[in-house]
Amino acid sequence: MSRNNFITAIDIGTENTKILVVEKTIKENELKVISFIKKKTFGVRKGIVINVEEISRLLQNCLCEINEQIGERINSVFVSVNGSHLFSLCSRGSIAVSRADNKISEDDVQRALRTARTFSLSSNKEIIEVFPKNFIIDNDQIVKDPLGLGGVRLEAEVLVLGGFSHYLKNVTQAVLTSGVHVLDMVPCPVAAARALLTPRQKELGVAVLDIGAGTSGMAVYQEGNLVHLVVLPIGSNNITNDIAIGLTIDAEIAERIKVEYGTCSPEGNKKIKVEVGESEFVSFSPKALSRIINARVSEIFKEAQKELKKISLDKGLPAGIVLTGGGAKILEILDIAKKEFKLPCRLGKLEGFIGLDTDPSLSVVCGLALIDDDFNDFEGPSYLSNFFGKIWAKFKKMLKVFIP
Repeated sequence: MSRNNFITAIDIGTENTKILVVEKTIKENELKVISFIKKKTFGVRKGIVINVEEISRLLQNCLCEINEQIGERINSVFVSVNGSHLFSLCSRGSIAVSRADNKISEDDVQRALRTARTFSLSSNKEIIEVFPKNFIIDNDQIVKDPLGLGGVRLEAEVLVLGGFSHYLKNVTQAVLTSGVHVLDMVPCPVAAARALLTPRQKELGVAVLDIGAGTSGMAVYQEGNLVHLVVLPIGSNNITNDIAIGLTIDAEIAERIKVEYGTCSPEGNKKIKVEVGESEFVSFSPKALSRIINARVSEIFKEAQKELKKISLDKGLPAGIVLTGGGAKILEILDIAKKEFKLPCRLGKLEGFIGLDTDPSLSVVCGLALIDDDFNDFEGPSYLSNFFGKIWAKFKKMLKVFIP
């Protein structure tokens, strides 16, 4: 078996790091899991790599283990990037159509996309991804695909994703020093959306909310386009800490209580008794635990709702909210989501991975593995040196949704 068939994804999380190796099958939209490793993470705070050496050592050990399992060496990977430093902004770029007959060519489209990402950023920030949205011909006609159409002027409208240079460099440095090459670095909410959302949902209008341990990331789509991305610095670890404070117990015990007894809609009044030490117990009612959990869950949803209001989509997402991430496993969390968002809400469902659990905490690493398909028309040795090739590949991928 050629190692070229392997796709490797690395999700460096606040609590756990996951590495997934898959290969394509003869069936469309289906991947066979070759190897999967999940290890406790040290050196990441709120989604941000703060200890490069610690993460590099962890990745090196995991990759060595995987190489032994599959009998081949992994050389390149897709990796996640996370943290509240990530941002999104809209940009436009306009060019004159080059051909004498005024027909728009591939070169015109690429020049317009290139111009759209040419703007000034502060020295401590850099661009990660550029997503084409629409093209405007002669300040009048708005189209998804301008190729072959006539016009004098072409304007590209894009969504730019970026982050703090130092934090982005920490991720790439940790991966590179572990002995593998970075094919692409993808924000966690975008990866989760890739795994869970359908083209139809993106066209109607939808948001995916990934509730992780240290952060909650949201990617919003409308008319098939990514229109907003945000990472909130609150996650399920905050719920654990609230339980620890509320019940006066260690965080480790609080995490166990959250996982085993946590629910947003408790039933019954019978007190729960949990051993917290030798001959030592803590007792609490399901309602008391629920109040603690619901307060923080509601806060996460309220902050996400504020982001939707910023882009005037708090009531404009017909496909609603898709919840995922480890925090979405809290029982009856949809009850709170529906109450806060006043939109259709559902739990995201992973599909197409043979031999892998459908745990919502795996949505990011699975989405990273699927990113490979988005660039199958583009080949290049580096996500940095081939930046515009990636944008062009995204444009071609976007058109597949609209071409029957």
